[in-house]
Amino acid sequence: MAGWGQRTRNVLALSVKELRSLLRDPVLLLLVLHTFTFAIYSVAKGVQTDVKNAAIAIVDEDRSELTTRLRGAFLPPHFKPSTLIGVNDVDTVMDAGAYSFVIHFPAGFERDVLAGRAPTLQINVDATAMTMAGSGVGYIEAIIARETAAFVAREPTATAQAFSVATRARFNPNLDAAWFMAVMQLIQNVTMMGLVLTGAAVIREREHGTIEHLLAMPVAAGEIMLSKIIANGGVIVVASVASLIAVVQILLDIPIAGSELLFGLGAAVYLFSITALGILLSTIARSMQQFGLLCIPVFVVMNMLSGGVTPLDAMPPGLQLFMQMSPSTHYVNFAQAVLYRGAGLDIVWPQLAANAVLGALFFSFGLYRFRASIAEHR
Repeated sequence: MAGWGQRTRNVLALSVKELRSLLRDPVLLLLVLHTFTFAIYSVAKGVQTDVKNAAIAIVDEDRSELTTRLRGAFLPPHFKPSTLIGVNDVDTVMDAGAYSFVIHFPAGFERDVLAGRAPTLQINVDATAMTMAGSGVGYIEAIIARETAAFVAREPTATAQAFSVATRARFNPNLDAAWFMAVMQLIQNVTMMGLVLTGAAVIREREHGTIEHLLAMPVAAGEIMLSKIIANGGVIVVASVASLIAVVQILLDIPIAGSELLFGLGAAVYLFSITALGILLSTIARSMQQFGLLCIPVFVVMNMLSGGVTPLDAMPPGLQLFMQMSPSTHYVNFAQAVLYRGAGLDIVWPQLAANAVLGALFFSFGLYRFRASIAEHR
């Protein structure tokens, strides 16, 4: 018992040292503050995946009551008021990037609609804005279908619809992109800071020569490594929960369905694995520059293939299996279930268990590498 008590005191003392070292580094403190405040707010407000204020122009060769009605149906906030242009101006305005969408109604459009001949209209899309292009076409088709059906229904010969469709969007009823972007950016920042802070802490010890001071103390390599995980991971947990409350819920006014306490617990378990991975990477790199270059591909793969950006079901089976070895995959599932759907511990415990197992593996391998790197300084 005395041995474990001494180890616990060593870990706590080293953790306090790590916190003091972090507090004396204004650059890292500024990075943490920026990452969990402005970075989340700016992405949630600035990155729009839905259609908002899209510029639209219309070529109306029919000039009928129906096309006039359709021209007036494209309204804010999804579209700017439509602009009427000539058919010869289409290529010019599209090449100039003046409009995201240009709709061309051919002559006789209304007549053919009323006669049931299903006329073809053309929608020109600036697909350089890929997300808006895909969503915008769906919006335009829905607006045209709705307005055309309402216009045709006024005719005496019109037939009633056999059915109606009611669509309900759950967990984000207004389909507001900020709800998704804010939470996903918070998840990504937890991953990035978990890798950077712990790895930088190890390399800073090596570059400043303080690793020799630690080696002169009666502490084990595992105690040194665990203290860095506790100190840096604890800072990120506090910052992420504070950001969830202050930035996401209060500043952005985004409702959170689940428990902030459960989210903090999941973040702590996840950071155990991700900070252990950060230390593992720091034992491979020989300098801060090498560590930064090594973190970039690791973070990009973990972020892009975690299931937050692209659903896992859309990936090849082999890649789906491979990404089960990434703690970010399980953390994204956990965070989305808790924050979006209000899931409890009885639902998300498998994700917590998976991250705990992965964390133990990363910690074991990282400890092996850390001991090897310490042996080089003896």
